Amino acid sequence: MAAHVDRAFELQLEGYRLATMEIIYHLPDHPGVLQSFIWQHYDRVPEFPETRRFLDFWTRNIEGKLHSVYLTHAELIAPGRWHHVRHEFRIH
Repeated sequence: MAAHVDRAFELQLEGYRLATMEIIYHLPDHPGVLQSFIWQHYDRVPEFPETRRFLDFWTRNIEGKLHSVYLTHAELIAPGRWHHVRHEFRIH
């Protein structure tokens, strides 16, 4: 019996990171009004090929003209981190 491995987990082992993109765009019928769209996906850092592909798709197929794009990424699988603690407070 073969165990099923989650595709998101496999991507992370291959070097992909969870990327969150906020796209601010102009509404097609009301260009003076901005709308926000959030998109999360796994992408390779620092090239971001999936992000580039999505933004290319947006500019070719979506009527809302891009105003700005904010992108952040997080490494979900990482080595443990050690931090030195200088003070400890105990409450009974």
